[in-house]
Amino acid sequence: MTLYLRHYWQDERLAFPSSSNKSRTFDARLVKKIWVPDVFFVHSKRSFIHDTTMENIMLRVYPDGNILYSVRITVTALCSMDFSRFPLDKQNCSLELESYAYNENDLMLYWKNGNDSLRTDEIVLSQFFIEEFNPSFGLAFYSSTGWYNRLYINFLLRRHIFFFMLQTYFPTMLMVVLSWVSFWIDRRAVPARVSLGITTVLTMSTIITGVSASMPQVSYVKAVDIYLWASFLFVFLSVIEYAAVNYFTTVEEMKKLKGGKVPTTFDATQAMAFDGCFHDDEIDLSPFPEISAPPSDQQTPSRNSTEPPPTEGTRLRRRRSIRHNIRFIMSNSYMIDSYSRILFPLAYLLFNIIYWCMYS
Repeated sequence: MTLYLRHYWQDERLAFPSSSNKSRTFDARLVKKIWVPDVFFVHSKRSFIHDTTMENIMLRVYPDGNILYSVRITVTALCSMDFSRFPLDKQNCSLELESYAYNENDLMLYWKNGNDSLRTDEIVLSQFFIEEFNPSFGLAFYSSTGWYNRLYINFLLRRHIFFFMLQTYFPTMLMVVLSWVSFWIDRRAVPARVSLGITTVLTMSTIITGVSASMPQVSYVKAVDIYLWASFLFVFLSVIEYAAVNYFTTVEEMKKLKGGKVPTTFDATQAMAFDGCFHDDEIDLSPFPEISAPPSDQQTPSRNSTEPPPTEGTRLRRRRSIRHNIRFIMSNSYMIDSYSRILFPLAYLLFNIIYWCMYS
């Protein structure tokens, strides 16, 4: 983060009598000739003072010896983060300042105006919004040198989501929706549907690989991983759906071919090509044989009979209806595409609702 760090202290040696000048301002050249606090950032991995076009240091001395020392500095600090909700996460981080050489007996550090000492409009973060902040102070103990005053700035950070929406979520959603286009393509158009399915699967694999390479490497599952792999599962299932449709279509046509319901001049391979040569309505299907009704005296119970009608017929009919529905769908494989056009979007919409409600 980039911030302006301002120190205030009083040095009577720099006091000067003045009737007109309220203060005197100096640049970095005077800083090297006077005493200044040796404050450093405790968990800083890298920090530097900006020096374009000159060192961004300002020293202002007042007649009574009060001094304002301002530095524009960029700090890369260590923060222990939990990425389980990444990139929809919030993080608690702290920035700690401490004197390097002077312990509590030599130098006392404190916030001049309490919470008003920190202004977040002067702090710039590339990936986060600062939702809350809380300045505080305390003591730090070192076994070899003693106790030191330490200042804390506790931040509640919320990550910018717009970048990840453009780079990750929107392309993933488009790939999933694109995989549903195959449900509207004729099931005999094998090259079109297979190429579309393989293209969406490979594109999803590329997205997952690219996102994983740019994300923090942790040993647990992140929120973005759940979304990507769930979307990949939807794309993969669309390919499996066509494999099932293709298989059932082939089985259905082979049964018709063996039963003699398809003309002898029909080439079975034409059923798998999108050339318009073969359709279901072109097959002359023989009607189902009529089932003769049993004699009325065996079907209709006697009027004088007190025996109740059998109650197991409903159970048998229910079992038969389930098997019948399964066989009906298998023998009419085009219905799988019809159901998929509805079930896949509804399932993905339900997944998105649950996902964004959990992590938003």
